Amino acid sequence: MQREPVSFADPALYAARFAALWSRAMSGASATAGVVYGRLTQRYGESHRRYHTLDHIGRCLEELDRAALLADDPDSVEIALWFHDAIYRPGAPDNERRSAKLFQECSAGCEDLALQRRIGDLIMATTHRKPLNQRDERLIADIDLAGFGLTWEAFERDGRQLRAEFAEVPDSRYYPGLLRFLRGLQGRQTFFYTDDFQQRYEPKARANLQRLVENLVARGYSAG
Repeated sequence: MQREPVSFADPALYAARFAALWSRAMSGASATAGVVYGRLTQRYGESHRRYHTLDHIGRCLEELDRAALLADDPDSVEIALWFHDAIYRPGAPDNERRSAKLFQECSAGCEDLALQRRIGDLIMATTHRKPLNQRDERLIADIDLAGFGLTWEAFERDGRQLRAEFAEVPDSRYYPGLLRFLRGLQGRQTFFYTDDFQQRYEPKARANLQRLVENLVARGYSAG
């Protein structure tokens, strides 16, 4: 089903969209859309966040709207996007697992247990730590990393916001870790999994990735 694109300039549109999604997809869930949305917005509004905010979710949803026809179950992908960064502590290795657990708590009572498991798996796909085979897992991973395909100026802005979330981590620790992550992305046969994202974003993502790696190496950082 093609989705009608929604602008997120008005914050009220977030709430309306989430309410419609939760009511049609989470039949039987004991928590209402309003309660769940309140928990999510509280999380995404935490004071330490600069990049992993509700704005990031809005950008992800805009990407989903463009690519909804690629999804086997777009509602599952969308719910997973709402939750995938709900728990976020900079540098913690279990943010996605804890975000998936939060979704399970919020969706308790849902009549479709297979749907719950599927959404949990989609949230875990945004760890970007293992190869993905399922179509919707590949799509959500591409959506999450679509920012790599922006202009260099926008990509660099995102990088500054991410760095600000690690304010207590010295450069000597932060940038080698970032470089290891970037090298892993460079090692992929393709940056994006889906043909659609490859066509729209692959060349720019590769160029941004290479430029950032070269800048970090020139500054004396290594992934070792």
